[in-house]
Amino acid sequence: MPPSKTVFLLGPGYVGLNIIDNLLATDYTVTTLVRKPELGAKLTSLGVHTIGGTLADSDVITAQVAKHDLTINTASSDDLPSVEAVLSGLRQRVKEGLPTKLIHTSGTGTFLDDAKGAYKSDVVYRDDDPSTINTIPDTALHRNVDLAIIKAAQEFGDKAKLVLMVPPVVYGFNPKHERLSLAFPRLINYALKQGYSGQVGKGANVWHKVHVCDLARAYMTLIEYLDSPASTEAVLSNPYFFTEDQWGEFTWNEAAEHVARILHKMGKIRDTEIKPFEKEHYADAFGEFTEFAAGGNSRARGVRLRELGWTPVEKDAWACLEEDEIPFIIASQK
Repeated sequence: MPPSKTVFLLGPGYVGLNIIDNLLATDYTVTTLVRKPELGAKLTSLGVHTIGGTLADSDVITAQVAKHDLTINTASSDDLPSVEAVLSGLRQRVKEGLPTKLIHTSGTGTFLDDAKGAYKSDVVYRDDDPSTINTIPDTALHRNVDLAIIKAAQEFGDKAKLVLMVPPVVYGFNPKHERLSLAFPRLINYALKQGYSGQVGKGANVWHKVHVCDLARAYMTLIEYLDSPASTEAVLSNPYFFTEDQWGEFTWNEAAEHVARILHKMGKIRDTEIKPFEKEHYADAFGEFTEFAAGGNSRARGVRLRELGWTPVEKDAWACLEEDEIPFIIASQK
């Protein structure tokens, strides 16, 4: 019997909408939870089944998960109650002997250290080495949710397939959806408001990145893999899948330099000087998490999806900033 092509997607936002595009293009039937009626109307016009609700509607989430072979969660990496509702739905399917699959979106923020921009860490995590990943503290960002899913996967055994998609900084702009990511737009908006491009400390800390459209295609690669019987044992022993673009790592100083260069070229800031974020203006950057989120190292190499055939093809982050994201942000502020 061929795999079912019905999906429940939780979180039709920046990443989720691009996944929906790919699912519809390959004849999947998609159901999603929507909070805003206008988004519901747009998605309905595209052929998506929509249900009104929020992440607080646990009973609704559980019921929908229980109806679908595959659930994709791109809503939140940190909302444990909604994930517990997802797991309740999966548990119902397992008890009934139904095909059961979950792709939950975590993030490489779970690997952040306390560098505060001072240095480049030598620690690099790889998704083909789960033993190293499992050494990170239970208190790490996203980890409480990830551990709940891993525990459920062990409970279900070979009766279900639960995996973690772990992207780094996501960038890119799809004009069809007019949505922006969080990280680089925060740098841009800080510079526009404060008049200079900022960083934490020296900005020497390192991250990876991935274009949102490449990331959406990575989900499709993972879905195809989960449909294969050969994946059952592999994902039970290693649920992690990382993504990174073909352009390599970046330092946050490099990101700040590109923001400064582009905004100065456009006449939006006076010069290209990079300065540390001022604490009194952290609210314009990453809030109380500024030193941690924009100052920590998070180095994570994605091996497994490339081995499955996924290849990132989109343009690099700095071209996206100059050609798409910054013009859109500036136009939106008029």
